Amino acid sequence: MKGIILAGGKGTRLYPLTKITNKHLLPVGLEPMIFNPVRQLLSADIKDILIVTSDEHMGEIVRLLGSGRSFGCNFTYKVQEEAKGIADALALAKDFSNNRPIIVILGDNIATHSIKPYVDKFSERGEGANILLKEVAEPQHYGIAALDEKKIIHIEEKPQYAVSEFAVIGIYMYDATVFDKIRSIKPSERGELEITPINNLYLKEGKLSYDILEGKWTDAGTFESYQYANKILFEINNEIIINDGDKYENPF
Repeated sequence: MKGIILAGGKGTRLYPLTKITNKHLLPVGLEPMIFNPVRQLLSADIKDILIVTSDEHMGEIVRLLGSGRSFGCNFTYKVQEEAKGIADALALAKDFSNNRPIIVILGDNIATHSIKPYVDKFSERGEGANILLKEVAEPQHYGIAALDEKKIIHIEEKPQYAVSEFAVIGIYMYDATVFDKIRSIKPSERGELEITPINNLYLKEGKLSYDILEGKWTDAGTFESYQYANKILFEINNEIIINDGDKYENPF
């Protein structure tokens, strides 16, 4: 599998911290925010990683991450010239994916426990899609999954009245058909290509599965969640927890 980190956007909810820098370069715990999704991919044995960000901040991202040699991986970079949504950014990864399964992480997603078990399970299956869920306190701010005992029934984006408290967090696994699906959807009322219609297309095909992420998680996109992200990563010195307390250690 190949890994993709989406690190674009303007980070307006964290203004003025983001006035002169990319949100994903802000410190979280002991490291820049983007190091956590990088660590997650490395903990799952994914070494070929694409970073998608804006043209405004590409130089800063490249200066921070470099070629990937110091991380023991290979970084490729793509520019999303306009903020037109998650699916629009993901479309830039088509050539990079080379018809192989991919795992996509939004760059502001901060998690304490490794995604390796979910990646390994999806890799064995090799088709369809798998999304990670997490129970949240304010489901109206997320894409929410309606669940029965074994499967997802439907996903609704930021519902006024949520059917569950399980949010679709920004960690997705897709087969190569995701790029055909992106071409088939239309922009939302916000003028963006959203990721929820993509997940619902897999659901319609009967090829969408889910797992509930273990450990602590947040998307560090608001001041409250950014503060919480710092708290949970300081507690573990920015390492990734694997297998009941063991930690994945990187050379960086």
